Amino acid sequence: MLTAVTIKSGAVVSATHLDLTTAPHRLHRSPLAVSSRGENNKPPAMPPHSQRPSPATLLLVLWLSASTLAQTTPRTRATPTPPPPPVTTPPAPTPAKPSPSAAQGDRLKFRLVGYPRKHNEGRIEVFYQGEWGTICDDDFSLANAQVLCRQLGFVSATGWAHSAKYGKGQGKIWLDNVLCNGGERSIDACKSRGWGSSDCTHDEDAGVVCKDERIPGFVDSNVIDAHVDENKVEEVRLRVVVGGGAKKRMPVTEGVLEVKHQDSWTQVCDLGWTPKNTRVVCGMLGFPHERKVNKKFYKLSLERQKHHFLVHSVACTGTEVHLAACPLEFSRPNATACPGGMPAVVSCMPGPLFTLHSNAKKKLKISANVRLKGGARVGEGRVEVLKNSQWGTVCDDRWSLQSASVVCRELGFGSAKEALTGARMGQGMGPIHMNEVRCTGLERSLWACPFKNVTKEDCSHTEDAAVRCHVPYMGLEDSVRIVGGRTNYEGRVEVEVGPRWGTVCSAGWTTKEAMVVCRQLGLGYSMHAVSETWYWDSSNVTEMVMSGVRCTGVEMSLSQCQHHKVLNCQKTAAKFAAGVICSESASDLVLNAPVVQETVYIEDRPLHMLYCAAEENCLSKTAASANWPYGHRRLLRFSSQIHNIGRSDFRPKAGRHSWVWHACHGHYHSMDVFTHYDLLTSNGTKVAEGHKASFCLEDSECHEGTSKRYECANFGEQGVTVGCWDLYRHDIDCQWIDITDVKPGNYILQIVINPNFEVAESDFTNNAMKCNCKYDGHRIWLHNCHTGDAFSEEAERLFEKYPGQLNNHIS
Repeated sequence: MLTAVTIKSGAVVSATHLDLTTAPHRLHRSPLAVSSRGENNKPPAMPPHSQRPSPATLLLVLWLSASTLAQTTPRTRATPTPPPPPVTTPPAPTPAKPSPSAAQGDRLKFRLVGYPRKHNEGRIEVFYQGEWGTICDDDFSLANAQVLCRQLGFVSATGWAHSAKYGKGQGKIWLDNVLCNGGERSIDACKSRGWGSSDCTHDEDAGVVCKDERIPGFVDSNVIDAHVDENKVEEVRLRVVVGGGAKKRMPVTEGVLEVKHQDSWTQVCDLGWTPKNTRVVCGMLGFPHERKVNKKFYKLSLERQKHHFLVHSVACTGTEVHLAACPLEFSRPNATACPGGMPAVVSCMPGPLFTLHSNAKKKLKISANVRLKGGARVGEGRVEVLKNSQWGTVCDDRWSLQSASVVCRELGFGSAKEALTGARMGQGMGPIHMNEVRCTGLERSLWACPFKNVTKEDCSHTEDAAVRCHVPYMGLEDSVRIVGGRTNYEGRVEVEVGPRWGTVCSAGWTTKEAMVVCRQLGLGYSMHAVSETWYWDSSNVTEMVMSGVRCTGVEMSLSQCQHHKVLNCQKTAAKFAAGVICSESASDLVLNAPVVQETVYIEDRPLHMLYCAAEENCLSKTAASANWPYGHRRLLRFSSQIHNIGRSDFRPKAGRHSWVWHACHGHYHSMDVFTHYDLLTSNGTKVAEGHKASFCLEDSECHEGTSKRYECANFGEQGVTVGCWDLYRHDIDCQWIDITDVKPGNYILQIVINPNFEVAESDFTNNAMKCNCKYDGHRIWLHNCHTGDAFSEEAERLFEKYPGQLNNHIS
C-alpha cells in the first residue's frame, strides 16, 4: 500500500506540474473539479476520534483520490490536502480516458475556420462520424495544439486561443478536457472525456496558431474532399487497346475501365452502363466531358481475352466526384462473369491544356468568366469570377465539392479533388462577387448555380474559396529530377534528353524557369533559382545537356520552354549547373490601387530640400544640370500600400550581410530594385521615370489578429508578413515621379512591384498597377486605377491601346 501511494502521489505531482502550463482563465468542470469560490473551498470539519477511519482505510481513500486526480487534475495550483472526511464510499467518477482510435470508426479530418485569422490559425474543428464539431478549451494547452497542428500539416504550434477567439462554432462539441503530452500522433490518442461528452458551450471553442511551415507532402488543411469508402474502389485507370480509338500517348483518353482493389486491377461489367457513369470516371481522370465509344471494335477485340469482373450495376447520377460514391455491386465469390455484357469502355474529351497533340475535330473552349489564381500546380487556385468587367472572389459559405467541380469542368479539368475554404490559396483583392453558391454539379457554369450577392457583413477575403481539380496524368514528372540537395525540395536540376540524363546551364536561370521545374515535379513554388550549386552533393553529377532555357513561368514542363538546340554554355562545370529550392507556399504582393488614386497630388519642392533624393537617384536626369540649391522640381506624389495576400511572408532575397546602408534615410535597404514608378504615353513611350532603387521592407499595419514581425529600425529583420502591408506615405523621400519636364497631356501611371522577379511569388500577374492620368500643367487627376489582372480583356482594351511595360527599360 505504501508503495502504491508513493507512486500515485508522484503521478499527482507530475500532473499538477503539467497543469501549470494550461489556460488559467477558469477551472475545468470535471467531476472532481474544486470550486474556486463558496463553501467547497473550506476543509470539512474533522470527525471525532471515535469516528475516524482506521489507518488501512485512510491509505485506501488516499490511494483512490490520488488515482483519480492523476487523470483529471484541476487548473489551479496544488492546495494542501484537507483532513479526510468520514468514511463513505462515493460513486466512482468517470475517469478521463484515451479517445477511441480513429481506426475504430470514421477517419478523422481537421480544419481551421473562423474570423479573423490567417491560414495557419483559427478555430479547430474535427470531422468525426460524418459531422464537423469543435473542441472545448477546458484543460487546453500548447501540447494539445502541437498535436493538432501536426495533424493539420504544419510542423508545430506557436500558440493557442480560448473563449472562441475565432468565433463560435456550430453543432457538436466533440472533445472536452483534452490532455496531450505533445508527442501523440493523433488527438484521439490523448486523454479526454470521450467523443461527444462535454459540458461546454461554443463560447469555449478552442483555437490553435500553427507555425507557418508545412510538413513536406502533407495534404492541406481547410479541405473538403470526397467522403467515400475507398476500400471499395481505390483508383481507376484506362487500359489502352491497340487499334481502338485510343492512342499510346499522354494523356490516355480512351480505353477499358479498370478499378484497383486490394492491389490488383479488375474490370467493370458494362451491363446498365450509362453516360453518367462515364462522366464520373472522366472527371476522376481529369477530363471535363465524356465521348461516345465504338463498342463494336472493343467487343470483337475483348471477347478473346479473359476478364475478372469485380464491379457490377454501377448507377451514378453524374454529380459524384468518385466512382466509390456511386451505387454499385461487387461480385460474389466465384461469380465473376458478366453475362451478355463486356468490360466497360470509357472515352473522355480532354481540356484545351491537354490537347496540344490532339487531332480532335471538336476542341473544348474554356470559360472566360472564371479563373484560378495563386495555385502552385496546374488545376488549383483561388476561384475568381468576372462581373461587370471586374474580377472578384467567391465566399466559402456552403462551398462544396459539387460547386468546385462545376468550376473545374468549366476550366477544362476534371471533377474537383478538393474544395478549399478559408483563403487556403491566398486572399484576393477587390470585390467578392458570390456567396452561398449551391451547384448540383451538372451546371455548365458557376454563374448558372444559385447564389447570393455579398454584403460587407457577409464575407471577407479570409473566406475566399479555392479548388484543386483532377488533372490528367501526363508523365511530365518523369523527364526532370533534382539531385544532391539536403531535402526532397531542393537540388541540382537534371533533365532527360534523348534518354540521357544531364544538368542544365545556369546562365540566364531565373525564378521563372525554377517555377516551371517545381511545378513539373509537384513541389509547389520556387523559392530560389540557384545558379551556383557547389555546396550540394556532387558525387554523382552528370554532364550538361541543356542550355539557353527561357520560360514565361506558366509552362507545365521545362521541355515547353525555349532552349538551345545545341548545347552552348560557357561554364559547364558542375558547380555552375542550375538548381532550385521549392516550397509548398509563397508570398503574393499586390498594390492597393484605390490608395494611389486617392492620395495623388503635385508638389513644387525646392532643390535645397532634395540633396538626399538626388543621392538616391530619385530625380530625373535634367536635375543634375539645375542651378543647385536654387529653383525647384515638380513632383507627382502619392502613397503606396503594398499588401502581402499570399501564404508566406515576403522576405528579401539578400541576407543581412549584403544589405546597403543609406545614410540619408537612416536605414538599410534590402533589395536593389523593389518598384518601378513610370509615366507613359498611350503608346508606351516613357516620359518620366521615378525609379526607386530600393526599399526598406517592414510591416506598417496588419489585419486584426495578425501581429507585425518586421521592422526597419535598429537593423531589424525586413519583410512583409502575410495579412500585413508596407505603407510608403506620399510625404516621404523618393515617393514620387519627377515630372518637371513633362508637358500637359493624357498619360498612364504605372507601378510595378518586384519587377525583376527577385523574390518568388505565387502570382506575378498582379504585380503591375496602372491608372489613367490627366495633367493640365497645374493639376493632375488619376482614374481607373487597377492592378494588371483586375479587369476583363475587353475593359483593358478600352483602358488603353498599349498594354504597358512590366520593366523599367526603354526599348
